Amino acid sequence: MKKRVLAIAMAATICMAVFAGCSEKTEAPAEDTAQEETATDGETPAEGEESSTSSGEYAMIAGTSVPDAHPYMLGMNKIGELVSAKTDGKVTLDCFGNSQLGSERDLIEGIQLGTLQMTCVSTAPLSGFTDMFLVFDLPFLFETTEIARAVVDSEVGLEILHSVEEQGIIGLGWFENGFRNVTNNKLPIEKPEDLKGIKIRTMENQMHMAAFQVMGADPTPMAMGEVFTALQQGTIDAEENPVPIIETNKFDEVQKYLSMTGHLYSPTPVFISKDYFESLPAEYQAAVKEATDEAVPYQREQIDIQTEEGLKMLEERGMVVNYPDVKPFQEATASIYTDYVKEGAGYVSPEIYARVQEVIEANK
Repeated sequence: MKKRVLAIAMAATICMAVFAGCSEKTEAPAEDTAQEETATDGETPAEGEESSTSSGEYAMIAGTSVPDAHPYMLGMNKIGELVSAKTDGKVTLDCFGNSQLGSERDLIEGIQLGTLQMTCVSTAPLSGFTDMFLVFDLPFLFETTEIARAVVDSEVGLEILHSVEEQGIIGLGWFENGFRNVTNNKLPIEKPEDLKGIKIRTMENQMHMAAFQVMGADPTPMAMGEVFTALQQGTIDAEENPVPIIETNKFDEVQKYLSMTGHLYSPTPVFISKDYFESLPAEYQAAVKEATDEAVPYQREQIDIQTEEGLKMLEERGMVVNYPDVKPFQEATASIYTDYVKEGAGYVSPEIYARVQEVIEANK
């Protein structure tokens, strides 16, 4: 709680200082867009660091949980570049990565409190705000990136995106983080049984944890900023993340095996404070929305590029990559659907699940 308060206070301080431009920061172990109950301590930019643009009449502050090279930051940079161009510099965006402004939950709360104007986060921490996003936590829901993108861009996907508006948050569009895969130091994961007894860091998410538990693993949620050290010291054996996160966080330095399980697709909503958005003149509101719409395909392309190139780099740096048959994993986690797709708070709405399945089937 103390760290969360510090993170929110830091966001407020930076917001008042109005640093401009999505500036580059010193690299630190970054979050994977995972839900964190414990925030990492925020840090202000080092004295003397340069920011890339100057602030405008409407200077927005944004935060992410990832390193500067990750597609989240590239996508937010693109929004900043586009919105500045569309408003002749009247609207600017200054984005801080590496969890400098707190965990993803802190960032969402910052949007609600008005200490931040924009962010992009994983869907996992949103379970504390609405059940609508829970459908994306079902394991092996999507077979391909194309199908996943068709769902988030569909009517039901946009309905999910906009479901937090009553809580003071406007969804502008869908970035993404790609498919999550398992890394560990013990063996290549070829079948569910290979996970037995492995202590794996997961997001703070009941469905994610339950999926690994039914496969015999020991899921251990922890703050992402602690993961590299925990892997290095042997506190945990494994973690699971998309390739761009694994590569940009240099997990290959403390993990030997990368198993391309693709067990979860990670869509990433781009959010803006409702109060702030509605305070903008109408033409600037339109510019922010247009800038996000134009940045979405760019950001997704960067995910594609970094996934392909990241795999090559990880292998070149000595990581052993394997591609298991996912069918046994799907069968092993089938009970998650039975246990979590049902009416009631904290569960996946059967109606939302059915609509998502309709889009999936239409795009196979």
